[in-house]
Amino acid sequence: MVERQEQTAPDAVLTRIGQVVMLHHGGDREEARSRFLDLWAEIGEDGDPLHRCTLAHYLADTHDDPSDELAWDLRALSAAEELTDGRPGGDPAGVRGFLPSLHLNLAADYAKLGRAEAARSHLRRARGAAGALADDGYGAGVRSAISRLALRLGEDGEGDEGRPPAAVGR
Repeated sequence: MVERQEQTAPDAVLTRIGQVVMLHHGGDREEARSRFLDLWAEIGEDGDPLHRCTLAHYLADTHDDPSDELAWDLRALSAAEELTDGRPGGDPAGVRGFLPSLHLNLAADYAKLGRAEAARSHLRRARGAAGALADDGYGAGVRSAISRLALRLGEDGEGDEGRPPAAVGR
């Protein structure tokens, strides 16, 4: 007897986001930002939190101004928190692996802006969420980036909050 497996239809919005990510990784940052912003206008501030989280996360990377990058990364985290706060339609398990990267990006944003304490706070949150990362290339990459940023911020790996702020290179 052959069992029939359910197949979920691909999410068209996430597919479109992925296509723009490839455009961005291919080197066309301006066009990627333009297309991401068009998608954001289409999705709207009240759109699906997974779509907003994913889109804002990647849109942040298309900005040169650290303040703009921070604003989009904060939007991404806010949408992720909607997915994990028990609201209907939320998928806490599906977002847990994304949280270390979101907090890492925020820590890096704050470091670029010279806000070392805010950077350290998000770095600690990235470390705390890193247990949800898979033991794969993505997980290893995020853990490695957390360690590199910790060194830049003068952290010892345990989040020594009592140390004076270190100069953060740009």
